[in-house]
Amino acid sequence: MVLFDAPRLLLALVLAICAVAVLPSAAADAAKRKTKNTCANANVMPAAGNLGAVRAAVLCLHNRERSARGLRPLRENGKLRRAALGHSADMVAGGYFAHDSRAGADMAERILRTGYARNRSWSLGENIAWGTGSLATAAEIQRAWMESPGHKANILRRQFREIGIGIAVGAPIGSGGDGATYTADFGVRR
Repeated sequence: MVLFDAPRLLLALVLAICAVAVLPSAAADAAKRKTKNTCANANVMPAAGNLGAVRAAVLCLHNRERSARGLRPLRENGKLRRAALGHSADMVAGGYFAHDSRAGADMAERILRTGYARNRSWSLGENIAWGTGSLATAAEIQRAWMESPGHKANILRRQFREIGIGIAVGAPIGSGGDGATYTADFGVRR
């Protein structure tokens, strides 16, 4: 036989109700923390009208990876961005995918032509990628780069301080222009 003590039963019910009321709050806090760690527009399909938002998502994703490893965040640099955007657009227009342009300019030549490191010593790096459909989002490009040792090394290279991100609508090869082409130029000037 089970006996119920009314005051104890009432106390148990009050505690149970309080516990249920606390659970949604804890879940909401966890959701807020998760949202705080995500990057806006990371899953947006690149289009002519939203490339600035997608570029900001790439920078956020890079800096999130760097922060998780105790590295300084990368800062955007207009000259690096100009070099990166020019290369992405050139690859789409020229129908090729390579670090060297069709005219033969390598990454360093393209970046230095912008005046990025005028009369200073420098170190540079570059990541390129393209995707179609859902693989063209900043999140998917970031995932691919982080799964590639060389690309990941550029994103996480301690010495890099600045970045230029160029995104061109369209794929460089074989998809009839669907998709997006990304170039990330990294640098440090001393």
